[in-house]
Amino acid sequence: MLTACGKTQNQATTQTDNQAAGSKNLLKQIKADRKIKIGTEGTYAPFSYHDASGKLTGFDIEIAEEVANRLGVKPEFIETPWDGIFAGLDSKRFDIIVNQVGIRPDRQEKYDFSESYIVSKPFLIVHKDNETIKSFADLKGKKAAQTLTSNFKDIALSNGAEIVGVEGFNQSVDLILSKRADATVNDGLSYLDFKKQKPDAPIKAVAELDEPAQMGIMLRKGNKELVEAINKALSDMKKDGTYLSISQKYFETDVSK
Repeated sequence: MLTACGKTQNQATTQTDNQAAGSKNLLKQIKADRKIKIGTEGTYAPFSYHDASGKLTGFDIEIAEEVANRLGVKPEFIETPWDGIFAGLDSKRFDIIVNQVGIRPDRQEKYDFSESYIVSKPFLIVHKDNETIKSFADLKGKKAAQTLTSNFKDIALSNGAEIVGVEGFNQSVDLILSKRADATVNDGLSYLDFKKQKPDAPIKAVAELDEPAQMGIMLRKGNKELVEAINKALSDMKKDGTYLSISQKYFETDVSK
């Protein structure tokens, strides 16, 4: 028993040491490879999506590209559905996630985050003909179309909604339009962009939460050097006006605060 426990402890210590060494060298490895692998959806306008020509673009994409540039490496985007994106980071398919990931205490227990680079209020969105849902409390017993690992799902669930799983914002809207779902709690900036692109779409926002969600770039735990390098890049972008330029391009305002 003592031998087995001792062996397990030694193995755990060795594993921890190896993980720490691997984490410590991640920034060096990225620089040696001259590229940083970035997980993103590619289907989440205006943050990460394909334009009419098929090019991957969006607010998050341009932020990620600028961060990579300031690290002196090339960005390599790996498109992944939201509900599989954390697993992709865990399995080291990519080095970071840049995809509107909310900074939450439960996630901070397992992952590292950059400083917040964008804030957004959750909106409650319904079909324009819906007159029964006017507040978050009205979600009780109603079907809410949500990605299963998102902040927004938790908000809907806490208000008594029945969750209908989707892959992203556009699918949530499709279910509302076809009336297979009653509502979605979703990113306010995404909703405003959607209405700008499709002003006649029969959906409406009926409520919003006063406290905005803060989003950060997410990394595997223990990558202190890379976190610091990313934070410096984000800080420098804000100081020299690059961040504001990107923000105004997509939102006509500063979305960092």
